[in-house]
Amino acid sequence: MLWRRVALIAVLLAAGTALSVHGQAPAPARRPSDVELVERVMAARKEYQISLEQIRAYYISVGDTERARWAEEELRQYHRVPKQAYRLELDVPPPTLQATYPIPEATELYRRAMAYKNKGFGDTYTDNQRRAEILFQQILTSYPQSDMIDDAAYQLGDLYEGKAYKQTRRAAQYFERCFQWNPNTTTDARLRAARLYDKQLAERGRAAEIYKEVSDRETDPKRVEEAKKRMTALGGGR
Repeated sequence: MLWRRVALIAVLLAAGTALSVHGQAPAPARRPSDVELVERVMAARKEYQISLEQIRAYYISVGDTERARWAEEELRQYHRVPKQAYRLELDVPPPTLQATYPIPEATELYRRAMAYKNKGFGDTYTDNQRRAEILFQQILTSYPQSDMIDDAAYQLGDLYEGKAYKQTRRAAQYFERCFQWNPNTTTDARLRAARLYDKQLAERGRAAEIYKEVSDRETDPKRVEEAKKRMTALGGGR
């Protein structure tokens, strides 16, 4: 085809011009790291969600119920799409946070999240898990000094381990954050993290470390007994 030949000639001329002007071929563009790419994905997700929420709110404000319903349905479908963390250091807050003092707004978010969690069947169950996740994550981003962050982390670990997500490594890290942010937690976060590293992720060294924490720090006899048995099986109980 003539137009294809013309286009090819134009490309070759442009390449020759670049060589003659600069004396060498232009350097190839730097390949972005996966961290940069994941950050872009996370930013795009957030912008898309915010835009849908804003357009839904606009249509509600002007009384356009049909378009508001469209936006609500698109938002629901967006939340139903499984979203991988890809790089956990960009998803999971650092272990240095501390569950310090009560913040009423965070407590209310936690209450609302628990009202959704594990409720319903089929699509309703999945939708409610997503709603709970959003609220638990909001506690961590908006109130990182709240005394609810360890509980929110525990519940996120439970969500990510469950059938609606099946994101084992993500779950293990959120269980870890629960007892890192509150070493005196009364939950079984240590034991659940250790089990995941032990039996699902095959990271037996990390599992043994956490089992030892269970054995040293916890008072629940069943948890301690299980931890000691697994430490022995892993070769760390002698």
